Amino acid sequence: MKKIIAVMLITLFLTIPVTTYADDYTDDEEIIKEEVLNVSTNVNSIPNINSRACLIYDIDSGRVLFEKNGYTKRPMASTTKIMTATIVLENANLQDTVQVSKKAAGTGGSRLGLKTNDKITVNDLLYGLMLRSGNDTAIALAEHVGGSVEGFANLMNKKAEELGLSNTHFITPHGLDETEHYTSAYELAVITNYALKNKKFANIVNTKTCDIHINGSVRTLSNTNELLGNLNGVDGVKTGFTNNAGRCLVTSTTRNGHRIICVVLGADTKKIRTTDSVRLIEYAFANYEYINVSEKIQEKFDKWLLQEAPNIYYNKAKDTHIEYCLEENKIKWIPILKKEIKDMEVKVSYETQMEAPLEKGHIVGKIEIMLKEEVYLRLNIMIKQDIQKKHITDYFKDFCSNYCGYLVSNMEKL
Repeated sequence: MKKIIAVMLITLFLTIPVTTYADDYTDDEEIIKEEVLNVSTNVNSIPNINSRACLIYDIDSGRVLFEKNGYTKRPMASTTKIMTATIVLENANLQDTVQVSKKAAGTGGSRLGLKTNDKITVNDLLYGLMLRSGNDTAIALAEHVGGSVEGFANLMNKKAEELGLSNTHFITPHGLDETEHYTSAYELAVITNYALKNKKFANIVNTKTCDIHINGSVRTLSNTNELLGNLNGVDGVKTGFTNNAGRCLVTSTTRNGHRIICVVLGADTKKIRTTDSVRLIEYAFANYEYINVSEKIQEKFDKWLLQEAPNIYYNKAKDTHIEYCLEENKIKWIPILKKEIKDMEVKVSYETQMEAPLEKGHIVGKIEIMLKEEVYLRLNIMIKQDIQKKHITDYFKDFCSNYCGYLVSNMEKL
C-alpha cells in the first residue's frame, strides 16, 4: 500500500509543470565585485554578448550605441514593473493606504509576502515593487490605480501609445509570461528613459536598501539589482526573470554627467546577465566621446550669418534687412566613437534665391552634423519676420529715391 501511495505521489509530482517566476536576489557582494572587475578589464573591442537581445541607449541624444536583436519583440519579465511604477506615480497619491485583496495576496512568483487585508501605503508598495520585485505588490497597485488588472493594463498600453511604441503590449503589471505581453530592448529603453525623468522613480530604483511598513510593522528590503553599488555610476533600474523571458536586466549608468541605459534580455543565467551588462556599459563609456554639438552648430551658424546669409536674394521683397534664427536645439551632447570623431562634419545648405511674400518661420536652409553620410543632427534655419511683397507704390518710391540720388550725384560732379 505504501509503495502504491509513493508511486502515486511521484507520478503527481512529475505531472505538475515546473514554472519559475522569481527575480534573482543579490548574491554575495564580493563575488559580484570580483566578476565586475574581471569583465571590466577588456573594454576596447566590440562586446561579445551571449544574451538573446541587448541595446545601449544614450539619454543625451536618444542614439543607439550598440544593439543585438534590439528591435525584436521579446517577453520582458519583471522589467515590466518600470512601466507599472510609472503609471502609479502619475495616477496615485503616494500617501494613500491600500488594503491588499485576496487576489493580490495569492499572486505567485517573486513576492513581498503580502497577506489578504494587509494595509500598506502606495509609497511602500512602490519600493516593494521595484526593490523586491513583488508580484503581489504589482497586483495591489494595479487594483488600486486601475480598478482591476485589466483596467491598469489599459493605462499601461495607453502610455505606450503616447510614447510612440509599436512593439510593446502589456497584459499584466508584473510581467509573468503571457503570449501578448512583450516589448523590444529598444522600446524598453525608451520606457525607462521616460520613467527616469520622474525624480521619485529615479530615487526608488537607486535605493540599495530601505525600510517599509506593513500593518505598522517595519520590513527591510534589499534591491535585486546586482550592479547597484558594485559598478561605477550605476543608479538603477530593474531585474527580471521568467522561464520564457530568461534573465533580464535594465541598467542606468551615469558617468561625468552623461547617462546611458543598458538593456539585456534573454540571458540563460544570472552570470551571463551580469557580465553582458558590464561589458556593454564599459564598452560605451570607453569607446564613445561626448561632443558638444550645440556649440559647434552655433559657431557654424554665426559664421554663415556673416559670410553667406547676406548673399541670399529675395525677389520682389519689400524688406531689405532679413534676420534669421535656428530651430530650437534640444540635443547638446552626442556620443561619437573616438576613432570616428575626425570624420565628423558640420554642413550648411540653403536656398540662394526666394520670392516674396514669405511668412515668419519660413525655412531657408539647414545645418547638419554629419558622420560618414549619416545625419546625426539636423536643425532648420528660418527667417525671423514676415517678408512682404513689394507693392507698385514701393517700386515708385524706389524709382524716386534712385533718381534723386542719381541727380544729386551728377550735380556734385558739375
